[in-house]
Amino acid sequence: MFEDNSALTLGISLGTILIAITGYSIYVAFGPPSVDLADPFEDHED
Repeated sequence: MFEDNSALTLGISLGTILIAITGYSIYVAFGPPSVDLADPFEDHED
């Protein structure tokens, strides 16, 4: 049925990588590591 599934494998691989990067960036932005992030706008208020 699927003799040449290299395009399907590539699509699934790229989709998995995209979801992993998105999940990691959400974790860094809102998870426990976000405590160490500094807000540059609050550092330079008048």
